[in-house]
Amino acid sequence: MTSTKQEARNRRRQKTVKTVRGTAERPRLSVFRSNEHIYAQLIDDEAGKTLASASDIKMKVGKKAENAKAIGNEIAKIAKEKKIETCVFDRNGYKYHGRTQAVAEGAREGGLKF
Repeated sequence: MTSTKQEARNRRRQKTVKTVRGTAERPRLSVFRSNEHIYAQLIDDEAGKTLASASDIKMKVGKKAENAKAIGNEIAKIAKEKKIETCVFDRNGYKYHGRTQAVAEGAREGGLKF
């Protein structure tokens, strides 16, 4: 059986959905990347609400990885304003390298702990 990249990512994603849960005190930092842009959200799964979000649509720093790191810093800054210090990282089925890793590193540099 052959599968597309999207189906393979969804299979990997389902494994983490079972275990990674966000709360109001420790929300889930979810990353989504498209071909052009990258998005990050802090999600409270218990209430079903998005607490904060950031994307690189309006901010252009340079290359995609640089934009991803800037998004990590931005989401960490927003989290600090909302008094959120820790979170759980949800790579959303993507491998932990490249832009996904850059978002995580940027969030850590901004002060988020996970």
